[in-house]
Amino acid sequence: MYKKAQAATEFLMTYGWAILVVGVAIAALAYFGVLSPSRFLPNKCTLPSGLACIDHKVSTSDVTMILQNSLGYTVNVTSINLTDAPGCDETFTTQLQNGDQGTFVINCTNTAGEKFKTDVTLTFIRIDTGLSQDFEGEILSQVQ
Repeated sequence: MYKKAQAATEFLMTYGWAILVVGVAIAALAYFGVLSPSRFLPNKCTLPSGLACIDHKVSTSDVTMILQNSLGYTVNVTSINLTDAPGCDETFTTQLQNGDQGTFVINCTNTAGEKFKTDVTLTFIRIDTGLSQDFEGEILSQVQ
């Protein structure tokens, strides 16, 4: 009668130790950053259709974006605000014809080696109507 209970207890203890070792190994990998999901995320810069983010770079002193206007009309970019990065906003008076590209540099301080993730609010004035519009997008990149 007691042999069945002893066998069951030994079975559970053996698998219990194995599960404990696997759990400790996963915890150690997570603690040292090997399993950090931010290491596997791709760099991206997205804006709504019409204004394309051709390329971008995040450095310790600024964020550089190359934008292309494919809205079908001329716009005057007036400001770019990086909402999740305090102090990262810049005003511009750059006119982009349809099909043109422009380089925009937003001055802000970043820490080298970290992931940089922020929402972008780009404000422009449509030249033919004079109305102001906002486009919202996102930047996810490694600080260089």
